[in-house]
Amino acid sequence: MRSGRARVFEFSGARALFTGIAEGNLALHVGDDPRDVRKRRERLERELGAPLVFVEQVHGADVAVVRAAGDVRRMRESTCVADALVTDRPDVALAIMVADCVPVLFADHSTGVIGVAHAGRRGLLGGVLGATVEAMVDLGAAATDIHAVVGPSVCGRCYEVPEQMFHESVEKQPALASRTTWDTPALDLPAGAVAELQAVGLEGKSINVLGQCTLESESLFSYRRDPQTGRFAGVITRHATAA
Repeated sequence: MRSGRARVFEFSGARALFTGIAEGNLALHVGDDPRDVRKRRERLERELGAPLVFVEQVHGADVAVVRAAGDVRRMRESTCVADALVTDRPDVALAIMVADCVPVLFADHSTGVIGVAHAGRRGLLGGVLGATVEAMVDLGAAATDIHAVVGPSVCGRCYEVPEQMFHESVEKQPALASRTTWDTPALDLPAGAVAELQAVGLEGKSINVLGQCTLESESLFSYRRDPQTGRFAGVITRHATAA
């Protein structure tokens, strides 16, 4: 990609990237001109060499499975509500949008199955990561062969939450427990994501946490920094041009 913009990286037989402010807002629901959003998505498709599939995210745990070319056409032409996507097709790119929540990319080199998931606090506690792995396994992957990249999100030093929300969340997933730099209750979503992934069978060595905080980074959209912000995307494809 062009200098100063997101760069494609490869892992477990897949090509992936995380966009940022340089690529512009990719969401249709935040008040941006839909024509501008579609142009940005088309530019990203050209750079990846594969059609992009997005979903309407609702902080749930539903997973959309892209099995056939008809699924790609349908999901590009009409709204599909889900917070994760999986496929075993080599001719489509899967995208998930965030602006503080955790974007997680998945790939199994041995079967070619790939996936993406949107894991905010609610989705994480609701089991979206486990549901994504389960859907990949249904397509032939093995949990122990899946690699995951935990992308940029608000970090445990910055994600302040009310005391009650802290206790309710940590009771369900202790790995979420954190404190802000100003010593108030906080949740560490990346740590929670890692714990959830390991609980459903991924090996620790197969999970890569990028560790970039959206609130602290001016190159990424952050809802906590600006509620009127756009959304960046985690994208993955097993397009034929991959090495």
